[in-house]
Amino acid sequence: MEIEQAIAKAKENNQKAFNFLLDEFWDYVYGFQLKRIENENDAEDITIQTFSKAFDKINTYNEKYTFKTWLITISRNIHIDLLRKEKSSIHSKITDQDQEKIYRVMDDAPSPEDKLITEQNLAKLLRDIKKLKPHYQEVINLRYFQELSYSEISDQLNEPINNVKVKLLRAKKLLAAIIKK
Repeated sequence: MEIEQAIAKAKENNQKAFNFLLDEFWDYVYGFQLKRIENENDAEDITIQTFSKAFDKINTYNEKYTFKTWLITISRNIHIDLLRKEKSSIHSKITDQDQEKIYRVMDDAPSPEDKLITEQNLAKLLRDIKKLKPHYQEVINLRYFQELSYSEISDQLNEPINNVKVKLLRAKKLLAAIIKK
């Protein structure tokens, strides 16, 4: 399958075209992020977010740019957004005496009310997950509740790692749609 042909089919929601594009460009985007942040897990997470966003917005892709460039731009922007979120969680203050900067990290310890809300949200999330097809429930359970890596999930399900990534991506999209309702 040619890349242009795959993009056209992906715009028509062809599953094989999405898989082809993911297989074709995964290493490129992942390698790009790995060079930037030098952390395999973060690079993998950003790469998954990149493909998720790209596949959601595939109809906005402009053919006058190369697909690779479009993916890298999305990936770079996701990384920049994550860096901005990290910086906003740290506040600085200047002391009166020696004018030194002191960095304070916000107290993230949950209050009793936060704990109750979290428990209620978790219960609702579990109910929403049960609305998914069993194979999507399984992959979400393995990744987020059992905290297995993609390769461990791949071994357990006896599926290629890219299939696991795509299945997880789809499961998250379907779950998000259920939650929005």
